[in-house]
Amino acid sequence: MHHSSSPLRSIPDIIQANLCIGCGACLTTLPPQNGQMHQTNEGWIPKLTDPSQSWPSSAWEDCPAKGLDLGEIYLKHFHRYPEDWRLGVVDQMWIGHATNPNVRLQGASGGLTTALLVHLLETHQVDAAVVAHQGKPTPEAANWEIVTNPKMLVELAGSVYIPVPMLAALPHLDTRKRYAMTCLPEQAAALRNLQLRGDPKARSITHLIGPYTGTALVPTAIRALLRSHGVDQQDQILYLRWRAGEWPGYMEVRMASGKIIRSPKVYYNFLIPFYIWPPSLRGIDFANEFTDLSVGDAWSPNFERQGKGFSVVISRNPQMTALLKEMEAAGKIHLEPIATPEAAEMHGHMIDFKKRGSFIRNQLCHKLGIPAPDWGLAPQPLGIFRCLIELVVSALFFLGSTTLARAIMEHVPPAILGPIFNQLRLMWKALSKPAKRHGLRNLTMIPYTPLWKTSATN
Repeated sequence: MHHSSSPLRSIPDIIQANLCIGCGACLTTLPPQNGQMHQTNEGWIPKLTDPSQSWPSSAWEDCPAKGLDLGEIYLKHFHRYPEDWRLGVVDQMWIGHATNPNVRLQGASGGLTTALLVHLLETHQVDAAVVAHQGKPTPEAANWEIVTNPKMLVELAGSVYIPVPMLAALPHLDTRKRYAMTCLPEQAAALRNLQLRGDPKARSITHLIGPYTGTALVPTAIRALLRSHGVDQQDQILYLRWRAGEWPGYMEVRMASGKIIRSPKVYYNFLIPFYIWPPSLRGIDFANEFTDLSVGDAWSPNFERQGKGFSVVISRNPQMTALLKEMEAAGKIHLEPIATPEAAEMHGHMIDFKKRGSFIRNQLCHKLGIPAPDWGLAPQPLGIFRCLIELVVSALFFLGSTTLARAIMEHVPPAILGPIFNQLRLMWKALSKPAKRHGLRNLTMIPYTPLWKTSATN
């Protein structure tokens, strides 16, 4: 089943192969002054302060860009595999939202993550929260922030659709303190790996919360969207929010010239085929399975009609469940139980895109000798028709990322392209649904030894 791709042995190999996901895990064991993350047009990459230094071997062990043995992390962290592989290990699950209208409106969907972080700070269960900050150091950039002020947490609420090196915060943490952190799925797996290896900085993260994560965009997507709206390249961005206004929200960008761009979420999704962040196509975890708490949009006609913001809320252990019940009793959040089949159906398309789609894409790379991560889990069932659909998807992403396709996109007004793309997306979903949903309910992931482990012993 597995063909060997070019051997990757080090962090420089990962960077050279354009596999780096810019998470910052490799910096964890270094003193803060010895390495840092640098922003590029495509995301973040790590750099050693002194080029004559070499990366510690632990950096390679911890790097999720090559893949991690997720089956092993499951057994060591949760002591079991999930009962339902679509959503991961579930202790309890609800549809929920924050009861504070301001917190709910500021959040990407129901404001539940923000409400939880505020509660943890106010009740002194953590000393600080490590969160993504859209607008640091410039309005169009995003970075991590260590926050101790609950008010600031509300200001920073909301989704960020460009990569943020969350684990680069670890070298800056005080091991005598307790932290909550929000992060993406591959970052969560890397953090668990660090904790299991006994890393003291990683172990100071006592509460790990993460959003469902399908696709992210490369930072250059922002300027591309503005150019398509006729905004001058020299016009400065003063303010950017990915999900402003009432759920499901719209992207809002305010320019120095006074121009304001507003694009509904379902319309600016047209950027995805052209400016998708490549690691989005390689990760197999959609529901952020290695967190203590996962939160995603509750997509269903009933909730979408109501607006306001609703989230699927998955607690992955009894401690988190008790914490949410404590918040519910205090009137800070509203929770309604939901069954796994219903919750999984809300995101069936994206679960398949990650679980089976990414596996097929990574396998294709291995067969062609192109470096790709190996997560040590293979999805079953996996029919030939499903594999063929992925070839079409991969071809579309490849064509979309070409300079010509991007140039054409920018010359079609978004008022036309947005609705057209939305219609094409719905048509493609309907067309591919039989193959993409076939067997998804009974999806299992078969653990095996990942390639990078076998090549390391050869």
